[in-house]
Amino acid sequence: MKAFVVDSYDKGGLKAATLPQPAVGDHDVLVRVAAASINPLDKMVRDGEFKQLLKYKTPFALGHDVAGVVTRTGSAVRDFKVGDEIYARPRDLRIGTFAEYIAIDESDVALKPATLSWEESAAVPLVALAAWQALVDVAKVKPGQKVLVHAGAGGLGSTVIQVAKHLGAYVATTAHTRDGDKVRDLGADEVIDYTEQDFAEALTGYDVVLDSLGPASLQKSLTVLKRGGLAISVVGPPDPAFAAQLGQPLLKPVMALMSRKIRKHAKALGVRYAFFFMGANGAQLQKLAGLYDNGTLRPVLDRTFDFDETIEALAYVEEGRAKGKIVITAGTNS
Repeated sequence: MKAFVVDSYDKGGLKAATLPQPAVGDHDVLVRVAAASINPLDKMVRDGEFKQLLKYKTPFALGHDVAGVVTRTGSAVRDFKVGDEIYARPRDLRIGTFAEYIAIDESDVALKPATLSWEESAAVPLVALAAWQALVDVAKVKPGQKVLVHAGAGGLGSTVIQVAKHLGAYVATTAHTRDGDKVRDLGADEVIDYTEQDFAEALTGYDVVLDSLGPASLQKSLTVLKRGGLAISVVGPPDPAFAAQLGQPLLKPVMALMSRKIRKHAKALGVRYAFFFMGANGAQLQKLAGLYDNGTLRPVLDRTFDFDETIEALAYVEEGRAKGKIVITAGTNS
């Protein structure tokens, strides 16, 4: 089968290749890929940013989001059958959606939202799971709380805004002037135009901040939190809890050192810091499918690329040009 694989950890490390079809384990479903979407995580994995934690053996197929059709099931699979239309974010160390086929553990899979196209379905698993897990599982957001979402027009931010509103939060977001109406339409109550205004000067008393921009934004985000508030970062630095999440407790001291500065700053301000790395979860995806089907949530797409243009699609995301999700389509299923 055709696939795009990481054969070396660097910017030019993603290459087209021909691979055998994946083996199908007892608890796996084999999926013919209809569409896959690109996430910043793909760049991070390609560049080796997690190579000490996620020990992929090169060459390996890249890609963390998929929508497609089940073509084979393992002997122990009971919840899915051949012909089912599914969507998924495969678990770490079993990624590879930039390919014609992928084998996925059935517990990572859900029936795709019935009202969404292949492209829309492929755009949402990772960002929807990330938004849900960060706000519900980690922050435990309650109605009436105040949530700041950075980069609200992006693939993740646009989903976090919608989930936060679903949970009853008051939502502020940062966005470019041209995206103000877009993020308000998604549900943002307050929009900070970062070209004209410093969010740290405009906002105060927030319960939760979700940051996807980096160190400078994260440091400033701590200052808009109320005492006891929580800053969640999806770009690091990793904290000791992440070592536990990975099942590698011996890494706790290393991650404690990596995040020492930001945790110390947070403590001095009377707030908290958490690094967040989402996990595959088919049950949560099934719940989220219902929210997409009833109109509570909606996907935000920028544009699509053909499967053969996967490298160009990743470059487009790297350039920071995307305003929503970038999706790769496979002509066989679209």
